[in-house]
Amino acid sequence: MMKERIELSVISNCKMINDPRDICPHTLEGVLRFIGKSWNIMILGTLGNYSILRFNELQDKLGKISPKTLSSRLKELADVDLIKREVFAEIPPRVEYSLTKNGGELFHYLIPLMQWAQSIDHR
Repeated sequence: MMKERIELSVISNCKMINDPRDICPHTLEGVLRFIGKSWNIMILGTLGNYSILRFNELQDKLGKISPKTLSSRLKELADVDLIKREVFAEIPPRVEYSLTKNGGELFHYLIPLMQWAQSIDHR
């Protein structure tokens, strides 16, 4: 099954760059729009901190998220290969969620941002 891709905003001849080696800020728009969607950062951060969680454990850690919203966000994150959903053939069924390689990379890059946010919150 082919994974979906996060829609990136790439603009040729971007006027926001001064030198060909510069990076156009538009490349982050799609990523930020996706991860900025309500609960996505919280889900990625929680799975990054706990490694593997079941649905109810994740819902408990997140707090006031409805099961419908959590289910929808988990599907979206799995569709773009940021989280892995592993189903075990047991009765009752057991499903575990974890970060994929891409999700782990993103979490790694989010850590300094979370640390920065925490530091300015305590000033």
